Amino acid sequence: MRVLVIVAHPNLATSRINAAWTAVLRKQAAVTVHLLYDAYPDGRIDVAREQRLLLEHDRIILQFPFQWYNCPPLLKQWLDDVLERGWAYGPGGTALAHKELGIAVSTWSAEADYQSLGPYGRTMDELTSPFEVTARRLGMAYLPGFFLNGVGHVTAENLAGNCARYLEHVASRLFGSDLARVEVGAAARVDAARM
Repeated sequence: MRVLVIVAHPNLATSRINAAWTAVLRKQAAVTVHLLYDAYPDGRIDVAREQRLLLEHDRIILQFPFQWYNCPPLLKQWLDDVLERGWAYGPGGTALAHKELGIAVSTWSAEADYQSLGPYGRTMDELTSPFEVTARRLGMAYLPGFFLNGVGHVTAENLAGNCARYLEHVASRLFGSDLARVEVGAAARVDAARM
């Protein structure tokens, strides 16, 4: 199984969390990391190229910072442009059927804010439910979301552990060995030390 992680951070160079996640993923042979904002700085998405990438992979993870309770604009445009009727859905649109879709989201607000009784009145699963509905519409299996809340308060040690958990989440059922888990932890510690 090959994994495609589409990183949709508008300024990855200034990111702490998404940059660390991306660095850990890039060390895995079975994971393709695709930097959406680097690929399309002008916002003009090469639909054929993106569709080829999707066809070459079995699991697609959309990784992004939560902005105004949504994904960044280029990822929304990517969804609109790439997931075409007749290709991804509708009559003849089965290109992504039986593949997997997941999301990895970082938020500035604390985890407690994303509870039914919190200030936003919604959980992260509720706020990101359009991605689950999209997966269902395309005939894809939807994976549990991976969320890191309160990113302004994450220590280097916490980030290292989170990176290890993220890689295990992304690669679940891919590597399946204790050796891979050990390597994940070591890679996360090295990346966190650089921060």
